[in-house]
Amino acid sequence: MYRRLPASLQPFLTWLTARPAPGEAARPRTAMFHVVTAFGTLGAGVALSFLALHLSGFWLAALPFLLILSASGMGKLQAVVFHHCAHGTVFRKRETNRLVGETISILLLMKHFDVYQHEHMLHHSPNKLLTHEDEFTQFVMNLAGLRPGLPKPVLWRRVIISFVSPFFHLRFLLARVSACLLSHSTAHNLIGWAAWGGLFHLVWLTGTWTEVAVAWLLPVTVLLQIGTALRTLCEHRFPEQEVIDARGKTFVCLATAGVFPGAAVPAASAATPGGLLAWAGWWTSMLTVHLFSRVFVLVGDAPCHDFHHRRPASRRWTDYIHARQKDADTGCQSFPLGYIETWGLIEAIDENLASLSTAGKI
Repeated sequence: MYRRLPASLQPFLTWLTARPAPGEAARPRTAMFHVVTAFGTLGAGVALSFLALHLSGFWLAALPFLLILSASGMGKLQAVVFHHCAHGTVFRKRETNRLVGETISILLLMKHFDVYQHEHMLHHSPNKLLTHEDEFTQFVMNLAGLRPGLPKPVLWRRVIISFVSPFFHLRFLLARVSACLLSHSTAHNLIGWAAWGGLFHLVWLTGTWTEVAVAWLLPVTVLLQIGTALRTLCEHRFPEQEVIDARGKTFVCLATAGVFPGAAVPAASAATPGGLLAWAGWWTSMLTVHLFSRVFVLVGDAPCHDFHHRRPASRRWTDYIHARQKDADTGCQSFPLGYIETWGLIEAIDENLASLSTAGKI
């Protein structure tokens, strides 16, 4: 891309693919940038969805894109802000990280922040990753119903069925509600019930059931759950059994890969008829499949999840694109292996399911 496309497109391509061009200067981002853009994206998506529903007619054609925008904001709040608050790397004060985490927990019906933080720290331990105590493994096996040793086509079939299954979404939602509103903290539960009860009371008073159901409840339930499932499935793979048993840094290196939305540019020149067709297909794929992957699933620093597992306490996550690349260019010091990567969300999930299909008993 860097060699074949105009330099003016590079900022967009860097964001889309989460990979910088050679020698590209970093654009420093603060943690607050990610907080503001996450809440801003969610607010814009919900507000514009309400507006489209109010105007109806032609404007309803924009609704699917606006719902994806809302789900993108929710995904970034969940996978970026809430997640890094648990690491204490968003705000300087522990109390502020916890307060924002608690707020997002109630807003999106997620686990109590303290519970999530404890479980997530276990997830980062090589001794717990890919075990039954690991939140990733619990999701894959308990909620998605995937099992080691099953043929890859069977695993794919279960994944696809889950996305359209009312039972999967209901179980997922009930687990979220229980973890959020029936937590160990009475104060947290009361605030959560009051917030959600207040929302439904306001809807009853205003008679906006349809608007709220479409603009808020659909993204925060079905869409957020599909995005979460896709993101989770591409995060980790199962190395060889002896690597897993060793539980060392090699295991950390091989259990996670970078996942970058995009594909190699066509080899042919656009000046030829065949090349023009290839380039048209490439741009179509980049601006549909890969753009959708980036906006809906691989939000924020999700493409560089491998960098996060190697440097979980790093505050450089705010500029994750260049931080990972710099770490890779300098040999990823203190780790025995360099970074590995996959281009394309579907390709990454396919590789991870392939590794699960050949994995031993967990």
